[in-house]
Amino acid sequence: MIQLTADVWIIVPVFNESRRIENVISQLVATGASIVAVDDGSRDETHEILLRQNVWLLRHAVNCGQGAALQTGIRFALEQGARWIVTFDADGQHDAADLPRLLEPLRQGKADVVLGSRFLGRTVNMPWHRGVILRLAVLFTRCVSWIHVTDAHNGLRAMTREAAGSIRVRQNRMAHASEILDEIRLHHLRYAEVPVTIRYSADSLRKGQSSWNALRIVSQFLLGRFVP
Repeated sequence: MIQLTADVWIIVPVFNESRRIENVISQLVATGASIVAVDDGSRDETHEILLRQNVWLLRHAVNCGQGAALQTGIRFALEQGARWIVTFDADGQHDAADLPRLLEPLRQGKADVVLGSRFLGRTVNMPWHRGVILRLAVLFTRCVSWIHVTDAHNGLRAMTREAAGSIRVRQNRMAHASEILDEIRLHHLRYAEVPVTIRYSADSLRKGQSSWNALRIVSQFLLGRFVP
């Protein structure tokens, strides 16, 4: 069984995840870490399910976007004295077994931010066209943000308290992933990538970002970066 410490705070942004959130949260609670679930204006039974879990529960009155939910959760965790911050998606694609590997470079003082990479690890049931879009996102990130990563849009990441306090996420929606990489470069934070597993299901693919939305994410990121 994975055993973490209470000074590890896992931030889980949640929107309309009533079918999967109980299983995701139960795996995380079992690790012994402190869990912050941010209900981003869910309209299904997500909030009622989260009320029954042993987590810190924050709620947005309306849906603001995953980036905004992460901002809320990270700010709260820092206020509570978190030493390590982990971001973890609510759709069941991430594996709690990857958490010790994600945290190890931080504990050893070798990195300020650790990014999970499905391309260094493995994927389960990933459609080929999703893989193409993600590879193009990596190329885009290297050209625009000048940061060498193998997986630009993986929501599984960990950071020290100091790094979390210096990173400013202004993109409320999915462009926040590119913005975080920009912030790593801007603040000269040491980063590392570790292999992780991403599992796709028909349900998570239906709810996830479409290939067409990737273009919208790029435009949001560029607009936020270059337009005051």
